Amino acid sequence: MAKSFLQTIALFSFFALNLTMFCVQPAAATEGGGGVYPNGAEGLMTGALPPAGLYYLNYLTHYSADRLNNGSGDKIPVDFKLNATANVSRFVYMTKHKILGGDYGMYLNIPLVDISATLKTPGGSSSSTTSGLGDMVFSPFLIGWHSKNYHSGFAIETTMPTGEYKQNRLANIGRNYWNLELVYAGTYLTDNGFELSGKFMYDYNFENKDTDYQSGQEFHFDYAIAYHMGPWTMGAAGYYYQQVTNDEQDGVDVDDDGYKGRVLAVGPTLKYDYKNMSLEARYQKEMLVENRAEGEKFWLKLVWAF
Repeated sequence: MAKSFLQTIALFSFFALNLTMFCVQPAAATEGGGGVYPNGAEGLMTGALPPAGLYYLNYLTHYSADRLNNGSGDKIPVDFKLNATANVSRFVYMTKHKILGGDYGMYLNIPLVDISATLKTPGGSSSSTTSGLGDMVFSPFLIGWHSKNYHSGFAIETTMPTGEYKQNRLANIGRNYWNLELVYAGTYLTDNGFELSGKFMYDYNFENKDTDYQSGQEFHFDYAIAYHMGPWTMGAAGYYYQQVTNDEQDGVDVDDDGYKGRVLAVGPTLKYDYKNMSLEARYQKEMLVENRAEGEKFWLKLVWAF
């Protein structure tokens, strides 16, 4: 047990919190913890892509945590604090063209991130505050399908290492590697206003050339269950994340379980629609966390049709 504890402390001390974009969760699973996608970013009507036109979406989020969990879900006895705030602009353009019977479009995400973190271990302590442009996301391939009660969409997106990264810094706003993500989203809306939505994603992470570390592949989804009453929608929303392959250092698996991460989150959501705009607020509490930080998130999402 002592050896396992020291190995865990060493890992956290070495990789610490190399945080990312506006997915701001540190821990052992995947390099520096977290992933390129901000789990919980989508909630209500996520599968209902808009008609042809230009759209602006703004995501304002705050994540805080003061607990790191090991592979058994137990708290690691270190002094740890994280506060991260991000404002992300997403520009979506839906064309009038059809592909595979669906509406074709594309999108670009531009994140601005501010992170402050401290970590104290038996080997010492460190802290840092970083802000600036995070890792941008681009999808040249977005398709949306629609029927009476079911709407769905598919996308292929890539995350580009545009955020600032320093190998020995405690908190980074860039991950310093490329990522490819496959996305499928669906929304079922009944005639009497009940909604069930989900956004399902699978990620392949490329190697960080500065550290020779390759984070494992990830499966995760956002979900929402809600009821529509006129312009108001209320319900519950959250996310589930599971790393499915091991992390690798210099081509060799890291530890016996590859430091695979897992987390489940849930909380209330509320949305208001007005003319060509909508505003959605969400709170999400994390639980069943393994090899990651455990905290809570607040979201405010604005959608505006030009």
